[in-house]
Amino acid sequence: MRQRRISGIVHRRGPRHVLMRGLLFAILLLFCAYYLVPLVVMISTSLKSLAEIREGSLLSLPQGLDFSAWATAWGSACVGVRCDGLEPYVWNSVLMTVPAVAISTFLGALNGYALTKWRFRGADWIFALVLFGAFIPFQVVLLPMARTLGFLGLAGTVPGLILVHTVYGLAFTTLFFRNFFIGVSNGIVQAAMVDGAGFFGIFFRVVLPMSIPAIVVTVIWQFTQIWNDFLFGVAFTIGDSNPVTVALNNVVNTSTGVKQYNVDMAAAIIAGLPTLAVYVIAGAYFVRGLSAGAIKG
Repeated sequence: MRQRRISGIVHRRGPRHVLMRGLLFAILLLFCAYYLVPLVVMISTSLKSLAEIREGSLLSLPQGLDFSAWATAWGSACVGVRCDGLEPYVWNSVLMTVPAVAISTFLGALNGYALTKWRFRGADWIFALVLFGAFIPFQVVLLPMARTLGFLGLAGTVPGLILVHTVYGLAFTTLFFRNFFIGVSNGIVQAAMVDGAGFFGIFFRVVLPMSIPAIVVTVIWQFTQIWNDFLFGVAFTIGDSNPVTVALNNVVNTSTGVKQYNVDMAAAIIAGLPTLAVYVIAGAYFVRGLSAGAIKG
């Protein structure tokens, strides 16, 4: 009797359930189209010739694959008098982003560990002051940071930009690791201390290997913020030391003669590919890391 009742309920709810799922998938497809159509248009335009762009529709697919715009955007070819490419500036961004992410992540992990597992007087006040840095607008630190870089002799250089992003990112990395380490049992640290391990021994051998989810979240967050930054790049670097975001702005806004939309689109895709690749490859780990931090903290 119970099985018949359950099967009857399932049978009565079946069409409605299918309808709701269909409606849900339709809404999700609309959102996907809303976000993906611009990307499809960019890729399609970058593979067209200028004549095809002028004669065809914005949404039309390319008649053939033409990678000359990509070569021009990268800098290995020239069209007319335009020869400015992104290649050296991409490497500037790599040389800036990798050390800044590594240093800020390591220091954030060290700060979070010290503030949670080695409690000392004033730790909460220090964390509050560090956290306050996460709410300071970029524009507020421009002048003091410029004076500091000038004093250190790092103005207009890639190492200077590494210092800027490391200092500005410490508030966020400390917050991520502090919230994660709160959920780590103090008994593990105390047991390691009984075995004779010191501050750095516990950090490198016990705590840090446990914090892989927090490391993944922090690395993805910092990489995205630093690679996509424009304000610090345009304010603290000049000429050949510009990051790719500043170079992209220069490529798009300094064209001469006929506007080369295919080159502009190719340059924009090149500048955004690293962050897109990071999210495609490590997006699932990013969500898991956030979930782990939420459960623990």
